[in-house]
Amino acid sequence: MRLTSLTQVPEALRPGYDPQAHGVGIVHLGLGAFHKAHQAALTDLAMTAEGGDWRILGVSLRSPKASDELHPQNGLYTLIVKGAEGTSAQVIGSVADAICSAGNPEPALAAMAAEGTKIVSLTVTEKAYGLDRAAQGCDVAHPAVAADLASPQAPQGVLGLLTEALRRRRDAGLAPFTVLCCDNLPENGVLLRGAVVDFARRIDPDLSEWIALNVAFPSTMVDRITPAATASTLAEAAELTGCEDLAAIETESFCQWVIEDNFPQGRPAWEAAGAIFTDNVAAFEAMKLRMLNGSHSMLAYAGFHAGCTYVRDVMANPPLAKLVRRHLATAAATLPPISGIDTGAYSDALASRFENPAIAHETFQIAMDGSEKMPQRIFSAVADARAKGVDCRAFTFATAAWLRHVSGATHDCDAYELRDPRASELQAMAAGKDAEEIVAALRGAAFVPPAVSADDAYWAEVTGLLAEMLFEPMQDVIAREAAV
Repeated sequence: MRLTSLTQVPEALRPGYDPQAHGVGIVHLGLGAFHKAHQAALTDLAMTAEGGDWRILGVSLRSPKASDELHPQNGLYTLIVKGAEGTSAQVIGSVADAICSAGNPEPALAAMAAEGTKIVSLTVTEKAYGLDRAAQGCDVAHPAVAADLASPQAPQGVLGLLTEALRRRRDAGLAPFTVLCCDNLPENGVLLRGAVVDFARRIDPDLSEWIALNVAFPSTMVDRITPAATASTLAEAAELTGCEDLAAIETESFCQWVIEDNFPQGRPAWEAAGAIFTDNVAAFEAMKLRMLNGSHSMLAYAGFHAGCTYVRDVMANPPLAKLVRRHLATAAATLPPISGIDTGAYSDALASRFENPAIAHETFQIAMDGSEKMPQRIFSAVADARAKGVDCRAFTFATAAWLRHVSGATHDCDAYELRDPRASELQAMAAGKDAEEIVAALRGAAFVPPAVSADDAYWAEVTGLLAEMLFEPMQDVIAREAAV
């Protein structure tokens, strides 16, 4: 029996409110596992605490898979939480429905333009936005951006959808929604604001000015490790609820959400769910990007090529676990102090989370989209490390491990797919090349910050490590590195 109603599940697993008594106030772009484990789950807790018309319409931008799972279930799904203290579960009621905008953006645009919508939130991954970070605008060469500039009233991409929905609200005399980016981007609200304002300027300068003056783009930092659901996830959900639940998801017990409190049209009581509201989101972002995300990238590339399928396997490998802790300590040393935050304790907590035996987070999944992630997770820390006299060996090791992954070399593993929006460009730089050739090509790439590109000592160290990784088993390189 498919999950469709809360009456089907044990009372202890139901939300603490009647979902049908609350309207939709949020449209979320990028419906996926992370949103279900994070923003939707915390919104569920906020509504339990203080109610409000804050249910969510989830929008898949490309694949209909997520909407096909949730729509027949009336938005209901099981969230399974796994930690050292054991396993718990809750059926989430904050998602009212799910749709897919691919090929037909009208339902999503209508929802975003509806008077009741106060917030449009996003988890679409870094590569989907079409950002020009250097110019703080939009990347006109990005396929979705280019297509939507050519056809702005029938958009498929993120910037096009936001701009057209805001145009409709302006023309209808409605207040704009707040745009809440929840992706791993530094100062994500600032970046997205710049991109939307720039995109709108290219099609309607008056609209661009209206957006710049009236639309709030608060920055956020999000953190919760959420692997892709598996057959065992669905089987466990069925056992817990007594229903078939094709949208079930599992996650860790840790959850963090740091938000700039700038919501002119109101917001859920997320603080009741543990969210932190602050005017210093950037400091938390930098800590998470450099420590959690940076070490995640390093362990994903090194771990995948050392035969570690999951993050927990990495932490069960003593030499590699030692390198993870080295990376955490190095990243922490590049950060300014944050009031009330002990980076040593945060480092220990991250290592414990990585070790969680109940979470099957694949290294190959984390290894996706390196060209989007490396600039903010690794390269952004280099200048601060140099200024503070911090040894960059952890960062050069991570960079070499990424380039070893980019190379496609199979001397110590089976053939694998390079999953990256710049895969063709990267493969042209690296396939069949030696370490010096790969580094020489990569240094000139547009996504490498100029200061890092010019750092000869950095790249000399990367070249030496990469030369070893291209011809020796990664496990041997890791063991030698950990012994230093």
